Amino acid sequence: MATSGTHFARKARVTIVPCASRWAAVSVMMLASLLGHADAQAQTPATAAPEKPPAQASRDPLGRDTPRGTVLGFLSAARRGETEIARQYFNSGGTGADSSELTNQLFLVLDTRLPARVSQISDAPEGSRANPLRPDQEIVGAIRSGRRDVEILLERVTPRGGAPIWLFSQETLASVPVLYEELTLGWGRLLPRFLVANRMGGIRLFEWMTVLLGLPVLYLLTVLLNRLLTPAIRWLWRRLASRPALSARDALPVPVRLLILAFAIRWLLTDLPLSLPVRQFWSNVAGLLLIGGIVWLLVLLNGEVERYIHRHFPRATVPAAATLMRLLRRMVDCLLIFAGMLLILRHFGVNLTPALAGLGVGGIAVALAAQKTLENVVAGASLVFDQAVRVGDFLKMGDVQGTVEHIGLRSTRIRTLDRTVVTVPNGQIANVSLETLSERDKCWFHPVVGVRYDTLPQQLHAVVDGIRRLLDQHPLVDRPSIRVRFFRLAASSMDIDVSAYVFARDWNHFLEIQEQLLFGVTEIVEAAGTELAFPSLSIYLPDATAPRDELRAAPVRRDA
Repeated sequence: MATSGTHFARKARVTIVPCASRWAAVSVMMLASLLGHADAQAQTPATAAPEKPPAQASRDPLGRDTPRGTVLGFLSAARRGETEIARQYFNSGGTGADSSELTNQLFLVLDTRLPARVSQISDAPEGSRANPLRPDQEIVGAIRSGRRDVEILLERVTPRGGAPIWLFSQETLASVPVLYEELTLGWGRLLPRFLVANRMGGIRLFEWMTVLLGLPVLYLLTVLLNRLLTPAIRWLWRRLASRPALSARDALPVPVRLLILAFAIRWLLTDLPLSLPVRQFWSNVAGLLLIGGIVWLLVLLNGEVERYIHRHFPRATVPAAATLMRLLRRMVDCLLIFAGMLLILRHFGVNLTPALAGLGVGGIAVALAAQKTLENVVAGASLVFDQAVRVGDFLKMGDVQGTVEHIGLRSTRIRTLDRTVVTVPNGQIANVSLETLSERDKCWFHPVVGVRYDTLPQQLHAVVDGIRRLLDQHPLVDRPSIRVRFFRLAASSMDIDVSAYVFARDWNHFLEIQEQLLFGVTEIVEAAGTELAFPSLSIYLPDATAPRDELRAAPVRRDA
């Protein structure tokens, strides 16, 4: 182990020299183009985007007023070989920890072992205050050493006549030699020497190879794994499933491959001896793959849910339900994609509070502007799920009477008896009383039969009994509902109330049955020796030949 450590230290001294500053700048620019905003933060404090305005973000010339600034400033100075500046980030306390050897050791320990979560280190002057009992201490990461974790600790100190700054604690500096002794090139022994020894921009050549070739190679491995597993999955599916059509799908869809890539990268980062910028790059790539794979998988699952609901929805409302399901699916897909974008921004340390506040205000404005449209859409959804109106129903709504032809998300189309189409907003349908005539289980036969006043009582009894027998003998008349009563002496007729419910398939069938019954009623009246009454008016005319006093006593009646 000592020999390996000496060899590693010799390589470190070779790389940390002033002449590497130009290559370090090139590496920062290339990785920034790959990693985006967060990776630029991981390389140099000059490229780190502070959460506060630049004029107030850093009062210390070395950027030591925040924990993140201290870590990035030390790594940047040590990578450029500026040992004297790098020692300014130590809280040595006179322990001799200001040697160049300790600077090199701390740089190598942080560069190869510090967790690649630099963007999550607090960038506030007061720190994260994760431990309220020790507000002047900040844990920026933990490194595994044997069976325990060694915490990389920063302390907030106040120099004489200056502002508070963050420095690496004496406890951390004391544990650096032990952590350095545990360093090893690992897989580097299996690689050609020129790939490990030579660097470009401060990054070893084999690390550049992992950046340029690692992701395509890993994805091709997942494609090969999919081709190997798909035949076995298809055979198993044909044995167990009742729908062989599903067996044609891949065993590992694309989003599943992305998830496998993310977990594989996370696993390899724990074993490969990569520098912090490269590990930060791969950590960001794994995070993007993980978020993208989960969102993609949820979008595909949402489509499967839509198809399942569409297959099991009632036949009568399939067009409206399909439209509503498609709208809901698109809305859920948009929400999933939007949530994925927020997670990506959060992963790179972007403060989402102002953006979410702006979206909330904009959403309220859009909701107010589209109030009527949203009302109709919600009402259309309620009509579909409540099934208050279905395609093919014959209904009456106010002055509109006709057959429902289409139920949409915003409006419903009704074909009237005049063969015109009336388009009614769904919000209006949801707020009015509807009379669905086609939903009647029975049709009401309810004529009023009026006979002349000169009809004898025996004839009136014959008419009432005949109508009752006519209804009782008809096979489509509901017998318990039959009611025939002589109930009123009207102005020009004696009225018989006839009431009964008729079993009919539809309105036309009822009209046919009603026609038969009305013919039977007229035949009964004629057979009884009387007639149906018609409206009449009595006019009294005086007799011109009679004396005046007799005219008043004996008027003459004539029916007109």
